[in-house]
Amino acid sequence: MRISVGLFSIFKKTDAPAATQPNPGDDDEAARLAANSEIERQQQQARQREIARATAMKIDAIESAMTFDIFNEPEPAWGSQRAARPPRPKAAATADGGPDTQALADIPTTLLLRDDDLPQLAVAAETAPVVEEIAILYANGQAAVAEQLLSASLAEANGDRTVWWMLFDLYQVGGQRDRFDNLSIDYASTFETSPPPWNAPAALAAASPGWAGLTPTEAFAGTLDTHIAAQLERLRLAAVDSPLLRLEFSRVTAVEPAGCALLLDTLRKLQAQQRELILVGADGLAALIRDGIAIGRRDDTEAPWLLLLELLQLLNREKEFEETGMDYCVTFEVSPPSFVAPHKVATATAQRPAASVSAAPDRFMLPPQLEGQLGPLLGQIQHYADQYQTLVFDCSRLTRIDYACANQLHASLVPLDKKIEFRDVNHLVTALLRLLGYADIARIYPHKY
Repeated sequence: MRISVGLFSIFKKTDAPAATQPNPGDDDEAARLAANSEIERQQQQARQREIARATAMKIDAIESAMTFDIFNEPEPAWGSQRAARPPRPKAAATADGGPDTQALADIPTTLLLRDDDLPQLAVAAETAPVVEEIAILYANGQAAVAEQLLSASLAEANGDRTVWWMLFDLYQVGGQRDRFDNLSIDYASTFETSPPPWNAPAALAAASPGWAGLTPTEAFAGTLDTHIAAQLERLRLAAVDSPLLRLEFSRVTAVEPAGCALLLDTLRKLQAQQRELILVGADGLAALIRDGIAIGRRDDTEAPWLLLLELLQLLNREKEFEETGMDYCVTFEVSPPSFVAPHKVATATAQRPAASVSAAPDRFMLPPQLEGQLGPLLGQIQHYADQYQTLVFDCSRLTRIDYACANQLHASLVPLDKKIEFRDVNHLVTALLRLLGYADIARIYPHKY
C-alpha cells in the first residue's frame, strides 16, 4: 500500500525570487536574463513533475474506486432501487499501445461510478493527498491544524464533497455549532442542496463516557402486536447490565394498538432508568402509525396516538409533535402532552434490511476515543468474535482513533477470518481507516450526509 503524505503542506513557504532593479551594464543584464531563464526552466520542470504526480494519483484513485465499487458500496436508502451502472469509459491508447495516462487523468472519477455506487469513503484524486494529511493530523490530536487545512481546501475541492463532510464532522465533534451553521450556508450555496443536519455525537458520548462493548439489540419485524412482548422483556433484562440499547424498526410493516401500548410502556420505562437508546427506523414506524389514525376518530385505545407522540419526541421533531398533539386533543378532548427534548437518544435512518432478523448480529459499540493502547478492549473484541461470524462495529460515538490504536486494531482483526463491518463512521476516521488498509479486511460504511 502506497501512502502519499505531505504533512503540513499548508504551511509550506514559497521561495520566490526577489525583484531586482535593472542594471544598465550589459554583463549584469545578461547575467540577470540567464538567471531568469534558469528559474523558468526549474519552474517548468516542477510543473511537469506536479502534473505527472497528479496523473499518477488520478490513476490510483480510479483503480481504487473500481476495486472498492463492489466491496464497499454504501447502503441505499430504505426501499430504493439501484439503477443500472453506466459503461466505464475506455482509456485511449498511446503510440506504443499503452494507456494514455493524460486521457485517464482527464476522466473525472465520478464518471466511472455513479454517486450511489461510489463508496462514500473513496476520495477524488484531486483531494486524496490533502485528505490523507488531514486524517493523520486529526488522528494525532491536531484538530486545529486539520481545521485550517480543511478550510483552505474547500475552494479546491472541484465538486468533491469529502473535505466538506470532514469539516462538518470536525465541527460536530468539537460542538462548534456556529461554525457548522456558517459552513452549512456555504455548502447549500455551492452544491444547491440541503446541508447536513446538526447531530453532535459528543453529547451522546458524554452520556456514558468510555463505555464500549456489545450493544443489546432487538430488531422488530412484521406486525407490531402482542408478539413483541418477549423481545421487550429481553430488552428490559438487558437494561440491567447495559447502559445502551438498540431498537430496530426497519422491518415493521404494520402496527396494532396492543403492540403500540406494549412498546410505549417499555420506551418510557427505559428512559426512566436513564438508559441510552439507539432507535433505527423510528421515523418509518411513526409514518405507519400516522397512516392508521385519523383526526376525530376514537378507537378502542389511545395507544397509537401516544406512541406516535413519544416517537416524535424521541426524534426531536418539536413542531410535528405540537401539531399532532393538537390533533390528539381534538380527537380525545383532553389536554395535549408537553414536548420534552430527548435525552440519551440517538436515531438512525433505516438502511437496507437484512435477509432475516438473525442475520444482523448485536453490534459492538466502540468508545468515543481510542488513544495509546487498546488494552482490555482487545479482549472484549476477541470475546465478541468468538460469538459471531459477522462482526459489526458501531462507530456512531467514535469521534477519533489515533494512529497507533488504528494500527493495533487492524493487526488484531486480520487473523480473525470473519466478515467485518464498520458502521456509521465519521469521515475523519473513515479517511484514516482507508489510508491504513482497513478496506482490505472490512466493509466501511461512513455515516451519510
